[in-house]
Amino acid sequence: MKGVLNLLKAMYSLDTLDTRFTTSSTAPPRSIEDQQKISNADREPASPLPDAQPSQWRNPEFLAYVFVVACAVPLMTKTIYDISQPGSPDWDKVSKHLSPGWIPGRQVDNSDAQYAMFRDHIPYMVALLVAQPLLRKLYGSFWRIDSYTQVRQESTNGFALSHGLSPSAAADARLEHRLSFDFGFALVFIGALHGVSALKVLLILYINFKLATQLPRTYVPAATWIFNIGILFANELGRGYHFASIVDLISPPKLSGPSPLAAWASAIDNYGGLVSRWEILFNLTVLRLISFNLDYYWASGRGDASPIEVYPPLSPSPIPTNLPKKKQLDPSLLSERSRVTHGAQLSDFTFKAYLSHALYAPLYLTGPILTFNDYISQSRHPVPSITPLRTFLYGLRFLLVLLCMELVLHYLYAVAISHSSPAWHLYTPFQLSMLGYFNLHIIWLKLLIPWRFARLWSLLDGIDPPENMVRCMSDNYSALAFWRGWHRSFNRWIVRYIYIPLGGSSGGKVRGIANFLVVFTFVALWHDINLRLLMWGWLITLFVLPEVLAGMAFPKRKWKGREAAYRRLCAVGAVGNILMMMVGNSIGFALGLDGTVELAKGVVGDVGGYAFFVAACAVLYTGVQVMFEHREAEKRRGIKLAC
Repeated sequence: MKGVLNLLKAMYSLDTLDTRFTTSSTAPPRSIEDQQKISNADREPASPLPDAQPSQWRNPEFLAYVFVVACAVPLMTKTIYDISQPGSPDWDKVSKHLSPGWIPGRQVDNSDAQYAMFRDHIPYMVALLVAQPLLRKLYGSFWRIDSYTQVRQESTNGFALSHGLSPSAAADARLEHRLSFDFGFALVFIGALHGVSALKVLLILYINFKLATQLPRTYVPAATWIFNIGILFANELGRGYHFASIVDLISPPKLSGPSPLAAWASAIDNYGGLVSRWEILFNLTVLRLISFNLDYYWASGRGDASPIEVYPPLSPSPIPTNLPKKKQLDPSLLSERSRVTHGAQLSDFTFKAYLSHALYAPLYLTGPILTFNDYISQSRHPVPSITPLRTFLYGLRFLLVLLCMELVLHYLYAVAISHSSPAWHLYTPFQLSMLGYFNLHIIWLKLLIPWRFARLWSLLDGIDPPENMVRCMSDNYSALAFWRGWHRSFNRWIVRYIYIPLGGSSGGKVRGIANFLVVFTFVALWHDINLRLLMWGWLITLFVLPEVLAGMAFPKRKWKGREAAYRRLCAVGAVGNILMMMVGNSIGFALGLDGTVELAKGVVGDVGGYAFFVAACAVLYTGVQVMFEHREAEKRRGIKLAC
């Protein structure tokens, strides 16, 4: 029993999820030997953080909070289960959105088109997950790569040469061989995915590469942003640039019928590969293109200086820094921040490396997003955070979350009910609120699962990208912190390439809020160019304002000695935050504006609805208190996450 508990403890530790959570971004990663400590669940705990508060779990107040949450969660789940049965309101319409399931006696709600695409192709994805790392192993074995890219450690003379190569030369050889495999596999991969449309993808990539490497340096940032945002709009308007549409534009059809050229173009369009709508997936690639161009822009400003020496950037670099010049002696143990900012040498910015990064198979379809610098650094030097044990535990964790999603889809038909255009008045306020809540939870799960699958594939292939989801959707009370932890790799990308170049929050609160507006406008346009998501981006910026203003009006330092009162005050504000985040995300990703308004009317449409709303806020208050104490428990273990 103790062994099972230790396994669960290790599997659900932050260290297993991502070592970035337990290692400072400026500290060199731990050695392989240190990684083995993950299996020791009884290892010495870290020192508590200075602002950590004493444990409240045994306090009667918190025992009451835990009791309320323990009762509320099963009741919330049962409410959706009850209206997911034959005979529930509008069942005839709901049942049309259900499919045969693998659990006896239950159908499955596979009506979310985005997740259905992933779910229906899981066997093929698993085959790729197994085949691609194995092919790399075979490729390495054929060329005997390990014999001259791994440096032996000797007890007396330090590092020995490997086939006449110094450690740095061996690392360069490893990079070259990884890039050669990634380049070849990427061409085959996108050819199978997109068919003839792969040529369109390669053309866009080629133009972007030329912008970065051929334009005068001062024009590169502006040209990069104009071109890539223009591509987002062009892809939306061009709908994939079908050859038949291009021919019709050049040579309009005649009355006698389509020309031979038009017929040929239509036939070519039929070879669209496994995913013919390549433009839907291209938004992620745009982020990698921008990453390459701006990383190259900053690297070219350093010239041929060693990338493991940090200099104040040359003007007009948009990222100011006061870091003193320093040198990290071991390039194989760069800190994460050094990998992201200085992981690639100027000579690494080749077309082969560019294409290998932009089309890196494990992360191409869904992310997480890995910057070009980080990709090159990890390809040159394997990171010690990847160990067989950690990857195994991460894989188990992925399987459990996949099973959780399957149980939700088989027993809780929240998405099917929402898609069936139900008569909202047939449901009680509690049922309506739970429909909205579980729709958001399914959105969280449908994003979490592909991201973790892709990251697991990448870990098996020797690349460690950032973990995208830090906390469960229900474990968030701060709008600012929520967006730092939701799609975390995208958030980190935004901070590096947009928020900090704009000045961040250094210009004061007003400047910071204006920068937030720019950021979320880009985020909305990047997700999809439509009014609904643009409204979502502006709503999120609007919803951040109360939290910022409350922080200014009630600074924590003025409540020193009154921590309990301050905690209760913050919990009241957090309830408002949660309600606003639910509204914003329902509009942006679940029900749209009209659906959210109708849902809200159903919840608070009468006196009973208002009474329920007050009770729901009280339950949210207890949940927030549990979230607060959970974070304090992390601080007592020496952990402080930014979300």
